[in-house]
Amino acid sequence: MNILVTGAKGQLATCIKALDNSSDYNFIYKNSEDLDITDLISVESFFKRNKISFCVNCAAYTAVDKAESDQKKAHNVNVNGSENLAKTCAQYNSKLIHISTDFVFNGSSNTPYNEDDNTNPLGVYGLTKLEGEQKIQKNLEKYFIIRTSWLYSEFGNNFLKTMLRLSNNRDELGVVSDQIGTPTYAMDLAHVILKIIKENHIAYGIYHYSNEGVASWYDFAFTIFDLSKVKITVNPISTEDFPTPAERPKYSVLDKTKIKEVFKLEIPHWKNSLKTAISNL
Repeated sequence: MNILVTGAKGQLATCIKALDNSSDYNFIYKNSEDLDITDLISVESFFKRNKISFCVNCAAYTAVDKAESDQKKAHNVNVNGSENLAKTCAQYNSKLIHISTDFVFNGSSNTPYNEDDNTNPLGVYGLTKLEGEQKIQKNLEKYFIIRTSWLYSEFGNNFLKTMLRLSNNRDELGVVSDQIGTPTYAMDLAHVILKIIKENHIAYGIYHYSNEGVASWYDFAFTIFDLSKVKITVNPISTEDFPTPAERPKYSVLDKTKIKEVFKLEIPHWKNSLKTAISNL
């Protein structure tokens, strides 16, 4: 079985690769230089040559603030790229696992978002990710769209590694405390993706996945330094104290009931997974 994983240089694809140890599956990892998902002809040609059974789309334009001024590129990757993969999967009877985001919500809720709640993105990144979801739903039946949040790991660029890097030459940091969500260890999400593939699930649709628990970015940072035994003062600040080009949802906790029930998952608490990531680092 040939499985295409796009966004090969990103942290999630790297985590999948770290866990990919089954001889029954041939994982093919491609980055944008190897396979341009915004070029439909290239995608169709690749699927035809390689007889792809599953596609895991980890490719995305994820620079939330930069997307506000680079709307064309964000749309091309997140919308057109997703549509091209969906159309090609339909053409070759392949299944698609597509990674989406909590940023499809505006954060005005005070209870965890489930898959059927109204979407209303605040910025270009969230809007293009939502439009990508909609293109997939329009063009393909065999899809799993997994919305996740606050992804981090030992690999790539992420909040965990940024905090540890900043602590090397600072003794004090201010971190936003009024944006609430859940940190998600990319290795945990990679396990779920591989489970869906290896068990050949057919319960298609949209799912929410993050680790268990709730945190602010301040809580996340404080716990990173605590577990890493880094001596640094972390000060809670408000969103207004740290203005950014893109508005963030104030609350984006995801309800994981559906994915736990359908795929029989036990999801780790974010603090336990963070311990694992830090020990691996």
